[in-house]
Amino acid sequence: MNSYALYLRFLRENAPFLAVGALLSFLSSFGQTFLIAAFAGEIRTEYGLSNGDWGLIYMAATMVSAGVMVFAGGLTDRFRVRTLSVVVLGCLALSCIAMALNTHVIGLIIIIFCLRFFGQGMTSTISIVSISRWFIATRGRALAISTLGFVTAEAALPLSSVWLKSHLPWRMIWMGFAGFILLMIPLLWHLLKLERTPQATAKTDNAAGMDGAHWTRAQALRHPLFWTLAPVMALFPMFATTFWFHQVHFAEIKGWEHLSLVAVFPLGTFTFMGSTFLFGWAVDRFGVAKLLPLYLLPYSVAFIIHAYAPTIAWSALGVILMGLAGGGQATLPGSVWSTYYGTAHIGSIKSAAVALMVLGSAIGPGMSGWLIDAGVGFETQLLIYSATFVIGSIVMIPALRAATIRLPRAP
Repeated sequence: MNSYALYLRFLRENAPFLAVGALLSFLSSFGQTFLIAAFAGEIRTEYGLSNGDWGLIYMAATMVSAGVMVFAGGLTDRFRVRTLSVVVLGCLALSCIAMALNTHVIGLIIIIFCLRFFGQGMTSTISIVSISRWFIATRGRALAISTLGFVTAEAALPLSSVWLKSHLPWRMIWMGFAGFILLMIPLLWHLLKLERTPQATAKTDNAAGMDGAHWTRAQALRHPLFWTLAPVMALFPMFATTFWFHQVHFAEIKGWEHLSLVAVFPLGTFTFMGSTFLFGWAVDRFGVAKLLPLYLLPYSVAFIIHAYAPTIAWSALGVILMGLAGGGQATLPGSVWSTYYGTAHIGSIKSAAVALMVLGSAIGPGMSGWLIDAGVGFETQLLIYSATFVIGSIVMIPALRAATIRLPRAP
């Protein structure tokens, strides 16, 4: 049987579980920065906020979300996806309704926290953890397929939202988001009617990590590999979120129409889609250790291009490179923790890593907004971010080499 036939067989046999991962990753977009930032202009105007004020609110709410994720993420080790996802998505829908109805700044802070926690935090974590647990030998491939939901949302939602704002009140659009989420809950429930057994009731499906052990979160947090890799991988959401969050400001300083800038984002999304499958195949073929130090480098080049871009065409090239790196971010973090620490407690370990990433995505926009108000140009900031990606890539190499030696040998 050739590889194409094997791939089709893989899709056919695992379609419901792959669809769950893709659907959850799509629905996480309602708490992702690329969508919330599309409404930054309206939110700042409605509440009378400067770039720094809006960035500070976003940072504070997201930081609290990161702190809660450390504890809440472990719920994925205790409850079935079918049950937990319905509760989380219900809360996410209520958060969208609150965004549509709220008129107070204090309420805005709470709403941003809820969107970030239930959307970016819990929904995406449930997707990644469930796929990482359900698939072992084909984990990279499965993660790549599930990420298609996120890719589709990133391509469609910001552009359609900006277009819809010219025809509908922005608050009505958020009410529509809530309705869509609620409609997807019965579909998710149906797909999981034959849900695979979770870790809480099946101990034999666990894959071991370093030294043939099933690492707990406490053990992982005491191990140097975690504190080498997690902060570096948090650079991606930190600076990517900063770019998407300040997209309106970026268009303004370049003298471009916001809609024209958003129109090139799907180029990055299509690249993201292809890159995700490429990284998914490469993880299964070469292993995560060889790929992890490389995937941030396209982002470094992309930010240099954005900083000096004289036209949208140049920035489009930067967006394409961001999509190339995005495929690595979509597949590698989900694979690395399972590989080195095993899958028995992957939900708890992953939640700690996600908390750092969420924290990074909180610090980035707030810090950048403060720097903008202080007179540090956004283009100058992009060059600093570019250098940080290169440094982070170099730092990961010795830590990965030392940890890989301790992995159990394949029989």
